[in-house]
Amino acid sequence: MAKRDYYEVLEIEKGASEKDIKKAYRKLAKKYHPDLNKENPKPTAEKFKEVSEAYEVLADNDKKARYDRHGHAGVESSFGTGGFTWSDFTHYRDIEDIFGRDVFRDLFGIRFGGDIFGDLFGSRARRGPSRRRGRDIRFDLDITLEDAAHGIKKRVKIPHLAQCESCNGTGAEGGMISTCTMCNGNGQVQDVRREGYSQFITITTCPKCRGRGQLAEKVCPECRGSGSIHKTSTLEIDVPKGAFDGLRLKITGKGEAGDLGGPPGNLYIFVHVKPHEIFDRRGADIILELPISFAQAALGDKVEVPTLDGRARLTIPPGTQTDTIFKIRRKGLPNIDGYVRGDELVRVVVVTPEKLSSDQRRLMKEFAEVDGDYHKKGKKRIFHKRR
Repeated sequence: MAKRDYYEVLEIEKGASEKDIKKAYRKLAKKYHPDLNKENPKPTAEKFKEVSEAYEVLADNDKKARYDRHGHAGVESSFGTGGFTWSDFTHYRDIEDIFGRDVFRDLFGIRFGGDIFGDLFGSRARRGPSRRRGRDIRFDLDITLEDAAHGIKKRVKIPHLAQCESCNGTGAEGGMISTCTMCNGNGQVQDVRREGYSQFITITTCPKCRGRGQLAEKVCPECRGSGSIHKTSTLEIDVPKGAFDGLRLKITGKGEAGDLGGPPGNLYIFVHVKPHEIFDRRGADIILELPISFAQAALGDKVEVPTLDGRARLTIPPGTQTDTIFKIRRKGLPNIDGYVRGDELVRVVVVTPEKLSSDQRRLMKEFAEVDGDYHKKGKKRIFHKRR
């Protein structure tokens, strides 16, 4: 099923300001959050996720620019292959601002500093060892304009923390672990203090297991109890046709290893298209500046021009002026959705020679004399402003 337009989802116009976008999300988040709609929790949960996906894109200047330019195809690489999930949502503090910190904790079951959307709807913060998701990794990849036009597979080396294979990420030799006796596996300890009729409870991270809730019977010698090791992985990155500068590619599960065998983070490839020697890019079109002589401009000519696919023939008609633009259809870049290809725009620049031979000077004088006779016969010079 085709996705709805994000502006339509948030019920705003395309030119809406950041303030209007946040205001619209605030209104719809309160309307659709399932814990506030007990009678129809499932449909409203789906709507809440839909408006949150739209807000994730439109509240981010980079994603919004790509969406405005390329539609859903421009931002699909920001999410996994299955589309938007709560692990892709980065504006959780805005939700806290909407619902308030205490209500936010109750509604979303969040332990701050842990897995932000580990248990989104209606649950309370779970006690016990926290198998936190690993950190995400950013990798900047430089490609050429030709790579962007035709697509390319790039092999890259990514240094990262990987799960220790010897202990399966547990940090214990042979995977032998036991429950912490100080916190009984909760990862937290509480101190109860009474003053008169009042009771004060302080909850802190267990100092013995450091919040893990488990202890290694014997530390893994390979990772020294950390559960992860430094590793460099070689990956093949598939850069799509029509890739643009700033495109972000998400590779799920190729980030840092998680804590205590928790899920790994993601790898984000930021694509940078290097400036080209002769072409400028404007969306899917490319622009070439073609210098020609005065004679070519006056008499016309057939010339060869470079393209991203080789060379092409271009006819210069007689009387061509500087800044005239000729279009060579379908010689630009494909849109990232792959359906349409841009054009090559050739801008002509008439070059005035700086030095003339004696024969050239003689011929130019003869031309000037003839041109002068033309104006003496009553023809008016036409002045115009170059655009």
